[in-house]
Amino acid sequence: MGAIVAIVGRPNVGKSTFFNRLIQRREAIVDAVSGVTRDRHYGKSDWNGKEFSIIDTGGYVVGSDDVFEKEIDKQVGLAIGEADAILFMVDVESGVTGMDEDVAKLLRRVKKPIFLIVNKVDNAKRAADAVEFYALGLGDYHTISSINGSGTGELLDALVEVLPDTVDEESELPRFAVVGRPNAGKSSFINALIGEDRYIVTDIAGTTRDSIDTKYNRFGFEFNLVDTAGIRRKAKVKEDLEFYSVMRSVRAIEHSDVCLLVFDATRGFDGQVSNIFWLAQRNNKGIVILVNKWDLVQDKETNTMKEYTIRIKQAIEPFVDVPIIFISVLNKQRIYKAIEQAVAVYQNRSKKIKTSELNEVLLPIIEHTPPPAYKDKYVKIKYITQLPTPHPQFAFFCNLPQYVRDPYKRFLENKLREHFDFTGVPITVYMRKK
Repeated sequence: MGAIVAIVGRPNVGKSTFFNRLIQRREAIVDAVSGVTRDRHYGKSDWNGKEFSIIDTGGYVVGSDDVFEKEIDKQVGLAIGEADAILFMVDVESGVTGMDEDVAKLLRRVKKPIFLIVNKVDNAKRAADAVEFYALGLGDYHTISSINGSGTGELLDALVEVLPDTVDEESELPRFAVVGRPNAGKSSFINALIGEDRYIVTDIAGTTRDSIDTKYNRFGFEFNLVDTAGIRRKAKVKEDLEFYSVMRSVRAIEHSDVCLLVFDATRGFDGQVSNIFWLAQRNNKGIVILVNKWDLVQDKETNTMKEYTIRIKQAIEPFVDVPIIFISVLNKQRIYKAIEQAVAVYQNRSKKIKTSELNEVLLPIIEHTPPPAYKDKYVKIKYITQLPTPHPQFAFFCNLPQYVRDPYKRFLENKLREHFDFTGVPITVYMRKK
């Protein structure tokens, strides 16, 4: 489980540039999924072997200054609630502004690690000017230049020192998170599962301060429901902005094995839902899509389940091997089926396939349809093995890994899916030099 770091500050101090610098090395390598629009405000980074998620809270705010005041308070409030450490960025060129003072006032009351970062310090005179930021009452500051990166190393050293150690606490039980946008029916789904009389065995305080695992034992299934802050703290943040519900989902997703993505059939599989979907996919979590309120959809003659399913699959291409279940939380329809499916996806995600079996099944297919030659070079795949990771990753050993293009990797992934059941689970295919 990674720690979460949030960047706050008023507009134009350089948050996005800094954010991009932190994730770029990583994104270039990690994000092998072609054609996925990245959420520009959330990424993973690592430093000295410590991995953390980084969230840029800027970029979501539009509007005039007074709207802005409220928004920035909201963002800072959210960062305070959700992050393990907060980076507060100011700009040496403009000096201390009223808005900086407001943010500092909110941050001074917080017990979490806070780093005051003075940006755009690229010469000695500016370094001297930075002294005025002591006035914010947040103690020492770090000077950086996010354009050329100077000072970021020292800052990151200090940051990873204070981040909680990431413990993958080995719970034997699968962890399911119910995610989706506000009002899609997440809480009602959980209540329908647990029953109003709450069949709870124990409430284990989660390792993160604000995610609580509810142990669930019913219908012969046992699992932990990752109950995130979003469910318990109703009115803390008025979730009217896409960012907040995505941010809430980040934590739930990171702490789960399988995500049950609930959305409202009458509103459709919109951009925000697909954002949450890709977030789960990028984190290599199992996914089950639950179409809620199907009973309220008008004109079911023209809008059949089959047609609706096709539309969802178009929205999630190329990762279409995902279970889609039509439920009605209100009428308790197919709730049990949803859980059954989540358990199956969990088993698919932890599946290990013997090397001998992989090679037996896939080598003949590869021989029949080898990778297309590239610049007159022929790629020979000699051997396949599954890597010992928590989610399915496969290494294909070959002579010229650099010449294998994405379409062929997708072909291999599809063949893996055809022969071994990986429904609901993202698969990573690597080409390795033998």
